[in-house]
Amino acid sequence: MNLVVNGDAESGPGGSAEPVQGVTGWIVREGAPALIAYDLGGGYPMPSDPGPAGRGSRFFSGGNSPRTALVQDIALPPRGATGRAAVDTGRVRYTLAGWLGGYAAQEDGARLSVEFRDAKGTPVALSVLGPVTATERGSRTALLKRTASATVPPGARTARVLLVFTRSGGGTSNDGYADAVSLTLTATAQAHEGQK
Repeated sequence: MNLVVNGDAESGPGGSAEPVQGVTGWIVREGAPALIAYDLGGGYPMPSDPGPAGRGSRFFSGGNSPRTALVQDIALPPRGATGRAAVDTGRVRYTLAGWLGGYAAQEDGARLSVEFRDAKGTPVALSVLGPVTATERGSRTALLKRTASATVPPGARTARVLLVFTRSGGGTSNDGYADAVSLTLTATAQAHEGQK
């Protein structure tokens, strides 16, 4: 189950290249993102461009801001003390995934990260994906899948998912793109008899 709310940019306002002030499920920390429709045209990613096979109708972009940042704080574990015990004994793995990209030969990009924090809010682990470079995209408009997977650090109580779009060159459009952002947890072992 994906713990990220609206990781596919499908909910709430958007659909054009115009920036929005709020994004369902996310806190806008900096700048103003745009939730752009794949069929908008004008040089933005199209349904025929590289990207998620099962993509919806929209994707995230950085809007017109030099830097745009979206954040979600997710409680861990999602349900019950049994999940907490599994986390604290190193028996839960996480996978952070997202399709990240940009426009043509420009180096505008998107970076996706998850920072795990303990009960006091102290960071205990960090995974970072992207940005995808123009060279990696073959200097074409595209979104490429990036993933990271590891054990959820024992003691982790929250996961902060951060999506940052950065404009690196000229122009007014921040052409860092992202779609299909997800954070999933997987149990890696069963509890031994007597420890349930």
